[in-house]
Amino acid sequence: MSKKYAIGVDYGTQSGRAVLVDLSNGHEIADHVTPYPHGVIDERLPTSGLELEHDWALQHPDDYLEVLRRSVPEVLRQSGVSPADIIGLGIDFTACTMLPVDAQGVPLCLKPEWKDNPHGWVKLWKHHAAQDEADRLNAIAAERGEKFLPRYGGKISSEWMIAKIWQIVNEAPEVYEAADLFTEATDWVVSRLTGQFARNSCTAGYKAIWHKQDGYPSNDFFKALDSRLDRLTETKLRGEILPLGSKAGELTEEMAKLIGLNAGTAIAVGNVDAHAAVPAVGVVTPGKLVMAMGTSICHMLLGTEEVAVEGMCGVVEDGIIPGYMGYEAGQSAVGDIFEWFVEEAVPAYVKEAADKEGVGVHQWLTERASAYKPGETGLLALDWWNGNRSVLVDTNLTGVIVGYSLLTKPEEVYRTLLEATAYGTRKIIDAFHSNGVPVEEVYACGGLPQRNALLMQIYADVTNREIKVADSKQTPAVGAAMFGAVAAGSARGGYDSVVDAAKAMARVREESFKPIPENVAVYERLYREYSELHDYFGRGSNDVMKRLKALKDEASR
Repeated sequence: MSKKYAIGVDYGTQSGRAVLVDLSNGHEIADHVTPYPHGVIDERLPTSGLELEHDWALQHPDDYLEVLRRSVPEVLRQSGVSPADIIGLGIDFTACTMLPVDAQGVPLCLKPEWKDNPHGWVKLWKHHAAQDEADRLNAIAAERGEKFLPRYGGKISSEWMIAKIWQIVNEAPEVYEAADLFTEATDWVVSRLTGQFARNSCTAGYKAIWHKQDGYPSNDFFKALDSRLDRLTETKLRGEILPLGSKAGELTEEMAKLIGLNAGTAIAVGNVDAHAAVPAVGVVTPGKLVMAMGTSICHMLLGTEEVAVEGMCGVVEDGIIPGYMGYEAGQSAVGDIFEWFVEEAVPAYVKEAADKEGVGVHQWLTERASAYKPGETGLLALDWWNGNRSVLVDTNLTGVIVGYSLLTKPEEVYRTLLEATAYGTRKIIDAFHSNGVPVEEVYACGGLPQRNALLMQIYADVTNREIKVADSKQTPAVGAAMFGAVAAGSARGGYDSVVDAAKAMARVREESFKPIPENVAVYERLYREYSELHDYFGRGSNDVMKRLKALKDEASR
């Protein structure tokens, strides 16, 4: 028999990539990245030039189809693999990335009457303009004693589905009325591939307050939020919710011609990018934390019981691996912070020196930051450049650096920002561990772990845990391909469970990052200082960040 393959398509913040994977061993045969033509839309609408308010982040839905049109045919061309040997396709996506569509599944922003209304567009995961709605939702849920609230660490995020929908109700009720459905982008793309709509249990559970046993919150709760949300889940959030690994349908003739695969190829239900990475590093049992590290970090952990953990993004039965409770937490900015510093804050001489040495600015800074011992910079930072996702769940928090002097150098600040994100991860690990969800091992995947050894050593030292690194540079895409193989099933050359797929296809590097005892000791002292600042600014002792943000909003009107 000929070898069988699957394709995983990973939709990130700036681009999408397709990876063709050998199902016998998980080896990546070919990959291709398509940058989104419209990128992240956070300043002006591309149609009218309408200026967006602070904290908005939109995308163009056709950019997602462009990834399929360009990247899937390209991996076929590179590999020479016959479409007949590609048995399945799975996708993963940043979440909650949501959009309103009409009864035919057409995004409202693609229709002439809605193209100039920002609420008709895709709201990217890091759209934070629904914080007011999230705050009111949390207050009302707490007052009512809603039992779903502890499952999400006590707070529903402004990044998630219900807060974003409520913002549309408040600011553009006409868009709300025009929308037939609100859908995750991952489910929308799957519906384009298969010609039929279904929701996936992962995004429904983590991002839309759905529970496998209890369903959505009661309609009384939604009416308590706003009478206009009456029957929301029966109408605009309707749709069958399928578990991960399910077959959503088969590739239509129309899409097959467009992307070069055979009609009838099995298509898996959608997934979240970070969650798809968990089986791709071989994690299918409890006690192992997986960090999907990129512009942000998503932290995922399996457990056997449903317990409340402060600031977790959710606990969902079968949400990551069937048979287990899947826990999620996260940091809203990691790689984004490092990119901000390089693009906006380093002096010209750093860029000039890096150019002269023929290296990138990140590499130049990392090499020099590596020369410092823990504590030697005299600096400490809070990693809230894009708010705090876990454990405080507050997008109105902002960044802090303490300890500047006239002698502070750019590489010292860079190292301090690396350390700050490690402290944020430590805070999350401590929250899980102290609430009865043990973290014994740590795995890392994504672009950052393979590019920055200093960063990973700092994480090992700060968390005092060995960190194993995925062998793949495209771990979520490999995981998505695994789910594509499960959708196809063993009868067609795939697998009958993601656990079986992981046994054959998952790969991690032999080398790992182990804590250095003398570094651990210093970082324990620094982490205590970080925790003092974290609680002072984040738990209400001093709300200066929020007051400054309010003044900024007033001044910009």
